[in-house]
Amino acid sequence: MRALIDTCIIIDALQSRLPFKDNAQEIFLLAANRQFEGFITAKASTDIYYLTHKYLHSDKETRKVLSGLYMLFELLDTAGIDCRKAISSGMTDFEDAVMVETALRCGMDCIVTRNVKDYEKSLIEIYQPDEFLELFHQREIE
Repeated sequence: MRALIDTCIIIDALQSRLPFKDNAQEIFLLAANRQFEGFITAKASTDIYYLTHKYLHSDKETRKVLSGLYMLFELLDTAGIDCRKAISSGMTDFEDAVMVETALRCGMDCIVTRNVKDYEKSLIEIYQPDEFLELFHQREIE
């Protein structure tokens, strides 16, 4: 499975944000064990840098965090066509619409996010972290 992981999930894991950290960290573990192909967007990595730097107050440490992140998750580039298609999508949140268009163009199977309400008109499967993890637990049983 190829999954695009939203910024909120990454930050939940990195900053151990309660009550979300357990699911987010389990997603990291699954990615580390190559049980699915995990991706983030290049645009998200700049947001992750900003939020992590605010938390750590160190450029050097933040860059170490990003380096580790890039070992777990592949980067997807957002293209101009993604932005153009997002403008005319039925989604109300432009940034999320761009993420959906990037995911579709790059052949993702799903997006994992806590912000599912903004993705109601998405043309790709959207999972909350617990739903995404449930998929793996079901596969283990089968």
